[in-house]
Formats: sequence, structure tokens, C-alpha cells
Amino acid sequence: MADQVKEKTLEETSTWAVAVVCFVLLLISIVIEKLIHKIGSWFKKKNKKALYEALEKVKAELMLMGFISLLLTIGQGYISNICIPKNIAASMHPCSASEEARKYGKKDVPKEDEEENLRRKLLQLVDSLIPRRSLATKGYDKCAEKGKVAFVSAYGMHQLHIFIFVLAVCHVIYCIVTYALGKTKMRRWKKWEEETKTIEYQYSHDPERFRFARDTSFGRRHLSFWSKSTITLWIVCFFRQFFRSVTKVDYLTLRHGFIMAHLAPGSDARFDFRKYIQRSLEEDFKTIVEINPVIWFIAVLFLLTNTNGLNSYLWLPFIPFIVILIVGTKLQVIITKLGLRIQEKGDVVKGTPLVQPGDHFFWFGRPRFILFLIHLVLFTNAFQLAFFVWSTVSKQSCILHELET
Repeated sequence: MADQVKEKTLEETSTWAVAVVCFVLLLISIVIEKLIHKIGSWFKKKNKKALYEALEKVKAELMLMGFISLLLTIGQGYISNICIPKNIAASMHPCSASEEARKYGKKDVPKEDEEENLRRKLLQLVDSLIPRRSLATKGYDKCAEKGKVAFVSAYGMHQLHIFIFVLAVCHVIYCIVTYALGKTKMRRWKKWEEETKTIEYQYSHDPERFRFARDTSFGRRHLSFWSKSTITLWIVCFFRQFFRSVTKVDYLTLRHGFIMAHLAPGSDARFDFRKYIQRSLEEDFKTIVEINPVIWFIAVLFLLTNTNGLNSYLWLPFIPFIVILIVGTKLQVIITKLGLRIQEKGDVVKGTPLVQPGDHFFWFGRPRFILFLIHLVLFTNAFQLAFFVWSTVSKQSCILHELET
């Protein structure tokens, strides 16, 4: 059998090759740093303070990834030298024993896979006659001499290193795409905001006119037989989130309520409610891109569920889907309850219905809990997207093989 060729050390490598690699890495790093700096300068110029702070948090997340990368590189050798008994190491694997035998050539396999393993061994025997290089990350297992298994192998640390990097990139990209979609949805609000400056709007929303609450546009949309029961209220609001979740009458009513609560009389024609919502979106975006220890701890739990037998790839994607549906329904319920609150104060309203939002409409009286759930959904989706990309590119996941078969 031919001897395997050892990898060259840095001393055995040409200096020009080392210089070229360093030059390319430095060039890419400088270009990315300058690009981020240009974007930050543009945010400052446009007085986008919240977006600038969000960019700083993105930089902090990238710096955290760099620090984790450094720790993985330094600790790779030490961690791979930690040995544990084989019976402990054999528990909670992502792949089944037969799948591991098919891919990695392990011995403990069911009888039905013996013929497949025999063919695999014959192929390995032919391949062993051909000398080839071995990866540095798939080095010698020192724990095998002791009859044990490495806690996490050096190659496993290398794969984890790559996955964490892919996760960070997917999280940032996913948040940016979500923010862009939110901005796109708010474009139609510009026409509604401009309409409030017209004489026709001022005439149709005469503050001296008396009407029944249920006869107003806002009342006809939200005050009906289904809004009197909690069950029917949630059912109707559940389906409403899919079809024009924010209508023109909702926007104008919420705008009027905000102006009456926070601005001086007569500010209606000068205030731009749409720009205020955009600034609020930027503030929320700053929150969802920041490093949240609770969210990252949940990511560790997701890694723990990637165990053979749990089939997490079948039920885990439904968790963020269900959460975001509940959040969307809750927001629709809040708008309807604002209308019910108007009717509770009296059947007759003067001018535009005056809504009075409050923290008590939200779960636990904390509106930021809704934002936390949205943050959780975005991160969970980014995690699953990153896992899919990493599994597809590296071809390391037995889940893809199960789906193919």
C-alpha cells in the first residue's frame, strides 16, 4: 500500500504563495471595511441615526464571529485531544448508525446494511491502492490509542467554524431583506399621507360632525357581530392578516389617534405619520440585528435537537411559522379592540373616531415582547436557512439523503 503524502508546513511553502494569500485576505478585508464605512457615512449624511446604530450592531456581530473564529482556531487542538468513552460518544448523533456506516465506514451496523457495506469496503480497497493526500483537518486521532473517542474532532471543529460563519451571514442578510420588504409595503402609505393634506380630506373628516361609531369607516370594518366574541374575533383577525393587513381606514384612524395624543391641536396637516412609522421601523431593525444572548442560547438548543430520531427537520420549521401567525393575529386583534374601546365610551362620536392605544393591549403589558418574538422568528429562519446552505454545500447532512430516498 502506498504511503500517504503529508501536508507541507509553512516553512516548506514558497514565500510568494504565502504573500499572495495574505495579500488577497487583506484586500478583501479592506474592501469590506471601506464599504461598511461608506454606508455608515451615508446614513449619517441622511440623518439615519437608527440605521447607523443598526450598522454598528452588524459590525459588532461580525466582530463576535471573528472572536469565535479565533477561539475555535486556538482551541481546536486542545478540544480535539479531550477523550471520552465510546458509549457516551455514541449517543445523540445526527445520523443513524447505518447512515454513518454508509458515509464514514463504521462497523456497528444493522444486518440489512451488510451487503451495502461490503460493496463500500471493496471500493475503499480499490481507492486505498491509489496514493492521495489527506486533509490537515482530518488528522490522526490520538484518542483511538486509548480506546476512546475525541470530544469533538479537529475536523468537526472546522465544520462548526464554517457553519457559525454561514449563520452570521444568513442572519444579517435575512434581517436586511425583511427590512426592505417592510419599506416596500409602506410605499402605498405615501399616497394616504398626501391625501390628508387635501381640502377634500379636511371636509370629509369634519371635526364638528357627529356620527354613530358603527357608521364610521373604521366602525364598519371592526364593529360587527364577530367582534363581540373572543373566539370569532381571533378567527376573523387570523384570516385578515393575509389580506391587506393595514387598510387605508386603519392607517388614517391610527394617525388621527397619535396626533391627538402626542401633538398640539392644528398639527394634523403638518405632521407626516408615515415618516414617523419609518423611523420606528428603523429603531426596531436596530433591535433585531443586535446580539441577543437569549436568541443565541436558543440556537444552541436547535443544535441539540438535530439528533437522529427527533426528526427536527420535520417539525422545527413550523415553530417560527406558527409564532409569526399568532403575532400577526394579535396585532389585528389590537386594532379591533381599539374600535371596541371607542364604542364602549359611547355610540356617538364627534369627527374622526379617536383611538387610544396602550401597553395593556399587548401580552404581559409589554409591546417589546412582540418585537422579541419577531426577532426570534427571524433568527430561527436564518438558522434553518444557514443549516440548509451549509448541508447542501458541504454535503455533510444525512437529512438530505433521507429526503432524497
